[in-house]
Amino acid sequence: MFLRGCPLRCSYCQNEAIQTGEDLRDTEEITDMIRTSVPFISGVMFSGGEPAAQKNALVALARNAKEMGLLVGIQTSGLFSDTLDLLIRERLADKIAIDYKTRWEEPGVWEPECALLRGKYEKNIRKSIALCKQATADGRLAEFEIVITVFRENEQYIRKISDENPDIPLVLQQGEYKIPMVTGDVVNMTEYISRKQNLIQQYTPMTLEDIRKIAETLKRDVRIRTRQAGEILYNRRFLL
Repeated sequence: MFLRGCPLRCSYCQNEAIQTGEDLRDTEEITDMIRTSVPFISGVMFSGGEPAAQKNALVALARNAKEMGLLVGIQTSGLFSDTLDLLIRERLADKIAIDYKTRWEEPGVWEPECALLRGKYEKNIRKSIALCKQATADGRLAEFEIVITVFRENEQYIRKISDENPDIPLVLQQGEYKIPMVTGDVVNMTEYISRKQNLIQQYTPMTLEDIRKIAETLKRDVRIRTRQAGEILYNRRFLL
């Protein structure tokens, strides 16, 4: 379930259309939608946008889902650590996946009017990770993982995040660039096609093999997700 709104502006966001705007619904309406799906599902995953930004609504929906006997998952950037803290304390989350935003995205994520957000994000994501890690150790959270969307530009940050969190399950997720539009000064279709092909080549996603090479440098087990192969386990022990 996708909740609208997110203060970050990642250039690769696949849900850009729901970063802003309104589509207001009462939590009871959403709860009824979940209830009608109960015979066919085992859980609800709340994503976005940034679901934790809507603290009261997310907590209410998670509580209602748990009362129906459903598992609850949260996919979040980790920015809103207070929301995660409340969900954990009330045992309303079974899985939390923190989509760690790497710093190479700075020009896109940290817009000029949000200059203070950078420091807040770095502080809060560390708090969110610590909360989830402790909750997992205490048995209050069944599943916790860090997800990094992988691009050629953020390899150094992947290693840093991995080194800082060696005992937390890590997922390397294939990133897909948004291909810019061809500029309007094209004189004919041949030139348009040529420019478009050049852009496609320039913004080609990393392959499974490319991501495996990064995984090798981490010296740990990771899961790799790509559009072509789905999710696979990269087990470093097989290489010993």
